[in-house]
Amino acid sequence: MSDRLFFHLAIPITDTEKAKEFYAAVLGSGVGRQNAGAVIFDFYGHQLVAHVTKEPLQPQKGIYPRHFGITFLDQQDWQTTLDRAEKHNLTFRDRPRLRFEGKLTEHKTFFLEDPFYNLLEFKWYRHQEAIFGGQEVKEIGDRPE
Repeated sequence: MSDRLFFHLAIPITDTEKAKEFYAAVLGSGVGRQNAGAVIFDFYGHQLVAHVTKEPLQPQKGIYPRHFGITFLDQQDWQTTLDRAEKHNLTFRDRPRLRFEGKLTEHKTFFLEDPFYNLLEFKWYRHQEAIFGGQEVKEIGDRPE
């Protein structure tokens, strides 16, 4: 990884003010450029661009295959985000839990749903080498292979 790179993701929304309430006021993202059709957020150091669509948005049936989020390197940062979500009564699509306990891939996770049905995962790995390593381990998410 490089400290000179960051990720860019574009997501659909229907209302820039609602998006700013969720991503900026509640989750703490910085707000960048904006107009009537889009708003750019500093989402934990990454560029999240929320584009207004007139197409109807529908909830996903489950958390797979499409979601995005943050992998925290510090457990306290994960906990702080969880505390914010609970304080603001955000919609949990998957309550906080511990996955793969006792294994290399052990991690804490929870999923939120934004007001536009975009799903966000927040996780923290006990063993940071599992973030990109552990190729011998076949567990990825909760779906069977």
